[in-house]
Amino acid sequence: MTRKNLTLLAVAAIAALALLGLALPRWLLFLCTMAASHGIVSVGILLIMRGGLVSFGQGMVFAIGGYAVALSVTHLGISDVVVLMLIGTIAATIAGAAVGPLIARYSGIFFGMLTLALSMVLYGILIKSTAMGGSDGFNIPRGTLLGMRLEGGTGDYILYVLTIVSTGLASLAVAIHTRSARGLVTQAVLGNSLRVEYLGVSVQSVMAMNFTLAAALGGLGGALTVLALGHIEPTFSYWTQSGEFVFVAILAGAQSVVAVFVASLALELVRSFSNLYFPNTWQMALGLFLLAIILFLPAGIGSLWSRRAGGKSPEPKISASEREAAR
Repeated sequence: MTRKNLTLLAVAAIAALALLGLALPRWLLFLCTMAASHGIVSVGILLIMRGGLVSFGQGMVFAIGGYAVALSVTHLGISDVVVLMLIGTIAATIAGAAVGPLIARYSGIFFGMLTLALSMVLYGILIKSTAMGGSDGFNIPRGTLLGMRLEGGTGDYILYVLTIVSTGLASLAVAIHTRSARGLVTQAVLGNSLRVEYLGVSVQSVMAMNFTLAAALGGLGGALTVLALGHIEPTFSYWTQSGEFVFVAILAGAQSVVAVFVASLALELVRSFSNLYFPNTWQMALGLFLLAIILFLPAGIGSLWSRRAGGKSPEPKISASEREAAR
């Protein structure tokens, strides 16, 4: 699929989802907002997984994006949701760019454990900090858009549309990136990192860049989640939150970005209904659902439509300038 066709398809999907939101009840609108804001974090994990690594600490950038938004509201008096969304994304990107070159030196389980350790260090700092609300966190008021307070059903819908548009455009950027020379080098790293080094491409710089991009997506997800919930707490950085992001990425498979959001929505729906109808054993119901997916769709939810497509997609042509850019 060409870049132009991919862009047109993404714009059409965003418009269709925005219109669909008009027919959804408020509870489902909220679940879709949460699924999209969490799903974009798992898209970032897929970027890292394409290079053969797994980050178990994406809760760190998720929390940084969320706390950047919450503190901007309470201390700086900023209420515009678009500005807050940008603040959360930029804050997480800076954090990712700072630690990316360090953790990119490691591979395998060492990379995963280091990211997990960083996330838990942040959790320890947040839970002990009274300025950050301590273990209970703190609430923030609903944001505004063009001076209008986002309250009631209209506010929920506007926030839903903002989430769909921002995560949709971010996913489109990821899809374009994975088809670029730099993105294809990541796949080569997974196949044979030593050969990639012999070709003159720094594996460390490639993985550091992927981690920084994943951090930006994590910050975006954290910002959108806080804007929807109106609450922030240290559990955003806890290991269970990071594990949930990883599981969604595995549940979706590596076939497509769309599968990540489908998996995230499925997880939110199953968890919500299990908690409603099986309040004492909802974890077991959720576990059975996840076990069924693993048994019957070992390649992930994305394999449902990639299998129907059949065959291998043609490899994109890479120009000499793109090869040089990958270096």
